[in-house]
Amino acid sequence: MPKVHEDKRGVADRIAANIRELVMSGEWEPGKKLPKTEDLMAEHGASNVTIQRALTVLKEEGLLEGKKGSGVFVRTRAPLTISPASFMAPAENGQPYRWVTEAAKRQQQGANQILRVEEVVPPRRVRQVLGLPDGGVAVLRSRVGLLDDEPAELVDSYYPADIARGTRLADRRKIPGGSPTLLTEMGYPAVEQEDEVSARPATSREYVHLELPGDVPVLEIFRVVYSGDRRPIEVTVLTKPSHLFKMGYHLPVH
Repeated sequence: MPKVHEDKRGVADRIAANIRELVMSGEWEPGKKLPKTEDLMAEHGASNVTIQRALTVLKEEGLLEGKKGSGVFVRTRAPLTISPASFMAPAENGQPYRWVTEAAKRQQQGANQILRVEEVVPPRRVRQVLGLPDGGVAVLRSRVGLLDDEPAELVDSYYPADIARGTRLADRRKIPGGSPTLLTEMGYPAVEQEDEVSARPATSREYVHLELPGDVPVLEIFRVVYSGDRRPIEVTVLTKPSHLFKMGYHLPVH
């Protein structure tokens, strides 16, 4: 018989994982009051101390909210589903970057905090996409995307140096309408996009900038945007806290 793989996590971590899935899947709706501690103890065969430890983990992640004298509740805002294509198109004339306008549609305030803008030697996989040799450089724009003043994504976008040098892409200031608008104005409209999605533990840099609670994994989107003749004009490494976001795709059926 094949060896059965065991869940060797602590009991509190296993309980927290089970409750986390109920919240993230929507089985437990936003604002739902959790069952009484006695019921959770009976359901999971655990002590009060273990249940409280599991709930504390989820409170620290922002999935649960304790209300004094009332109990523990699922957070009022459901996990957001990311629709990547909605951020690819240029902003309409005079409108801000779509990160801001999409947030407004959800009654949220979107903003960006620029971390760095400079020429760098990109990671190997970015160099491969851009066709750069070892030691080749690209223009990096690194930022944190904020929703209601809380970090929601860490974004490192790389642009071919021959396109970006001497333009607003290489300027630390924010770009009116965002990079898709500027690239279109420069004659490089986005015509195709590829996303590679993975989940992994956060790096120290991601942990700090995304203000992650505990060992929450991140969703990583490795994105390549192409212009005419399938020239890559932007390569982005985007990470999001996995306990706050889901990936959503709408694909036509032919």
